[in-house]
Amino acid sequence: MTSTKLAGKTAVVSGSGRGIGREIALKFAAEGANVVVNDLDPAPAEQTVADIKAAGGNAVAAAGSVTEEGFADRFVNTAIETFGGLDIIVNNAGYTWDSVIQKMTDEQWDAILDVHLKAPFQILRAAQPHISRLAKAEAANGIRVHRKVVNISSGAGTNGNVGQSNYSSAKAGVIGLTKTLAKEWGRYNVNVNAVAYGLIRTRLTQAPAGGAATIDIQGRELPVGVNPDLLAQLEKGIPLGRAGTPEEAAGAVFTLCIPESDYISGQVITCAGGW
Repeated sequence: MTSTKLAGKTAVVSGSGRGIGREIALKFAAEGANVVVNDLDPAPAEQTVADIKAAGGNAVAAAGSVTEEGFADRFVNTAIETFGGLDIIVNNAGYTWDSVIQKMTDEQWDAILDVHLKAPFQILRAAQPHISRLAKAEAANGIRVHRKVVNISSGAGTNGNVGQSNYSSAKAGVIGLTKTLAKEWGRYNVNVNAVAYGLIRTRLTQAPAGGAATIDIQGRELPVGVNPDLLAQLEKGIPLGRAGTPEEAAGAVFTLCIPESDYISGQVITCAGGW
């Protein structure tokens, strides 16, 4: 029997054209949810939408940078206008731009704080009027509907990490945002939680054989990937003995979005293989 734990739900997932976000979008759609897929670049977003539709699911793309002025309203309104509701928000989009603090520029600091902390704040702020309206209408009819917010943090946010004062600060801020919104939105029956990832194998951690990799972020060529020798050393320090997969990372988010988690709120779940 096919599981449809999210049947009839509508989810927005930022940064879901590739990597962990894509796996979250695919998992949600496979479980019956309508999904608004976002990526900085249109092509990956459209590909994820096409793959969801090919598998019999429902999805629509909302491409663009989460830091662009007006994006948050466009993202949320895409869900409302296309699918008639909003039940799940996953703030996943992001990247890293590392330096030790004495070499870090204001541009580096601002860019990472904007994408990892300011953008989730703006998306949640844009969603509030819709969530309030829907919750009040349901309460008037004696109906309890749990909505879910999952913000993505990191082990860097819970413990810090060398060379990532910007990223660590942003991801620590995500935890504060999560715990505050859990208190503010409890009256709307919204569960607000965070997932803090450890080492997950994505394009941001995987360096190609024989060289370095970069990604283009709005005209900036930024280095990504972990040295293979260092990666192997890091994996030895993980109790489960390996890095996680994007599918496993998506599973942690999914767990916080199903009915079985309706009484879990304000929590940070670490998905790191015991690290």
